[in-house]
Amino acid sequence: MSSLYLQNIYKKYPSGVVAVTDFTLDIKDKEFIVFVGPSGCGKSTTLRMIAGLEDISEGELFIDEKYMNNVQPKDRDIAMVF
Repeated sequence: MSSLYLQNIYKKYPSGVVAVTDFTLDIKDKEFIVFVGPSGCGKSTTLRMIAGLEDISEGELFIDEKYMNNVQPKDRDIAMVF
């Protein structure tokens, strides 16, 4: 069984640009979702935070109920498709 939970995720770059603000998402086992939106709304940044390629500025990420904010990308056992 797999699940993914984002709780109040924020991404703020050192330049001060805020890419993602207070985003919460709960994906249960076997659910399928698609991120859709205009350019610059935070879709890719959110996926990169889930994959561990971007640091999460605030908030929590859980994969299979395990806290993942500080887990290296290679240890997350996750993939994404654009």
